Parts: sequence; C-alpha cells; structure tokens
Amino acid sequence: MTVKIVRDRITHSALEALAQEAYVEMVKAVADLRKGVVAFGGEMHTDAQAALMAEGSAKKDLWGFCLVLGRPFADAFDFTSHINIRPEDGNPSVKIKDPDVRRSVVELTAQRVDWSH
Repeated sequence: MTVKIVRDRITHSALEALAQEAYVEMVKAVADLRKGVVAFGGEMHTDAQAALMAEGSAKKDLWGFCLVLGRPFADAFDFTSHINIRPEDGNPSVKIKDPDVRRSVVELTAQRVDWSH
C-alpha cells in the first residue's frame, strides 16, 4: 500500500487513487501538526505514522484520521484512529478529543488537499 507524504498539495484524484488501494471511498491519513505535513494512504494509520516517523516526526505530534472522499470537505473527517490513544498526551480515546487539535488537523488538511474534483 502506498503512503504519500504531502508537504505541498495533493489533488482529489490522487487521493482517490490512494483510496482505491484499500478502502475505495476513504483514505487513511496522519497529520504532523508540528511539521505541517500530512501522510495519506496505507492500510492502517500505523503505516502513515511509520512513514512520518522515519522522516523525523515525533509520535506526540501525529494525529490519525480518515477522509471520506464522497462527502463535502467539512463533513469528510473521521477523527478515529488507534494511534490517537495517548493518555500521556491527554487523549485516552481512539477519537481526537481536543477540539483545538481537531481544528488544527482540518486546517492543515485544507492547506494540503485540493478538494475540488
């Protein structure tokens, strides 16, 4: 499964191609809020997490989510991922609990994804 680390922009059609490798209408993603990059693709969030950590990202800066491609951008986010279970960082759940972190993930993703198709 392909994992693409996006530092600039990715098109909706490129996300669709990544989604076809695993989940068809959904793509897994991990945002590094400190570095401002997002990794898309892979079968599990840990695939994207590993790709980012191999490039120097710190686990505490990484947040997993899914994008559902058939929805409007504002409704495309599912903030559920096992990599989010980090009680030591104030997040004891698979869901991202902190609304500021969720907002940061959405804002960063908006900078990295061209949602028009």
